Amino acid sequence: MSWKEFLGETVSRLGTFEKEAPETFAGFATMAERAKRDGVLGKQTKEFIALGMAVSTRCDSCIGFHVRALVNLKTTRAEMVDALTMIAYMGGGPAVTYSAKALEAFDEFSA
Repeated sequence: MSWKEFLGETVSRLGTFEKEAPETFAGFATMAERAKRDGVLGKQTKEFIALGMAVSTRCDSCIGFHVRALVNLKTTRAEMVDALTMIAYMGGGPAVTYSAKALEAFDEFSA
């Protein structure tokens, strides 16, 4: 699977849905803008929290979005692996397999 293609397809599907439910997307965008802004926690920390939730809920699209954001924030592979070990520890077996997916996405988005 190509993470870049998968995320592109996801964005396309979301665009179709957004046309049908613009108020839902506007509300979500407002919530996202506030949650992502730098505060006591920095953007990278917040994205790692989001990645932990994405792995825990087994959301491939969420993994793609948050890994891409972490790459854009100049996250190193070592930081990614360190965070994924904590995510895997907290989530057990399913988190280990989805952490492997997140690392694969990181490698593709970083290339």
